[in-house]
Amino acid sequence: MLNKLLLVLWLAGPAFAKQFPDVDCVILHLKTVRCTWNGHGNLTVNYTFHSWFHNEKARACEMYLTSNRIRNGCIQPYGDISNRFTMFYTRLERDNRTSPKRHDLVKKVKLNPPTNLTVQKGADNVWFYWNQILPSCVQNEVCYRTCYKNWDCFPQTCAVLHGKQNYCINLPSDCSRYELKVRSSLDETCSASDWSDWSDPVIWISNNSTECDQGTGSTFVIIVCVLAPVILILMVVLLLRYERFRIIFIHVVPEQSLIPQDKIEPWLEIPKDLKQSFKASYHDRACPVQEYHHVSQVFTTPDWKCLMRLVSKKCIK
Repeated sequence: MLNKLLLVLWLAGPAFAKQFPDVDCVILHLKTVRCTWNGHGNLTVNYTFHSWFHNEKARACEMYLTSNRIRNGCIQPYGDISNRFTMFYTRLERDNRTSPKRHDLVKKVKLNPPTNLTVQKGADNVWFYWNQILPSCVQNEVCYRTCYKNWDCFPQTCAVLHGKQNYCINLPSDCSRYELKVRSSLDETCSASDWSDWSDPVIWISNNSTECDQGTGSTFVIIVCVLAPVILILMVVLLLRYERFRIIFIHVVPEQSLIPQDKIEPWLEIPKDLKQSFKASYHDRACPVQEYHHVSQVFTTPDWKCLMRLVSKKCIK
């Protein structure tokens, strides 16, 4: 029974054994070949790598790529420039087991971004120059922006140039800060490839570049000048609506004794409560009045005053 179990495990062993990761290769800038085998998960073991082009001998990896001390790739010399039109072979090895694979690298080329970007100002234009490998086989995509705008590549700001390593902007605008970047790929005549990464932008600034830099500040000033009066008017309307304060404009009022009471109202239009302040108000002390009796010629000072008031009809009954 035990012998049968061991036989089953020995036969099923390869099925349970961990499979080799897949290998993917790319030609970098027509100078080296980079192969990686990271797979869909984290690698836990190291593999030995060999590679060769058709009609060449197998060659061990000269420079491994590692992550956490585990090999996950290899960089090999590219050799002759025509090699990418021949088949490329790879082989992973571990524990006397191998995983061979062949690759067609005709279109799997990724160039480096263009280098040495420079700018030259002409009479009424601006020229941009750069360097790239194999100018006759390379196409370059150019994008530029002005005054810190977005890098959105519209037809008027983006162009694909075949076999050229320069670009001209005619009649630059007054807001003359230009940023230009370039990326490259092999064109159809040399078996098209993927685009490279974008180059670092190159900048051209004219003597009037301050106009561009001040654009944001001038916009802010315009917004403030427009919004400030609107906000002030709204505040005044709200305050008047809710009667937080009230402003009354009146003329200079002469002294009350110089203007008759009946002529004040048509001359001065003021609230009712303010009009009341112009009405005369007299309050005299009341004096008692009795029937006439003969009195002596001797009067006290208070009685004499009362008699005089009675005569003048100002004594209040």
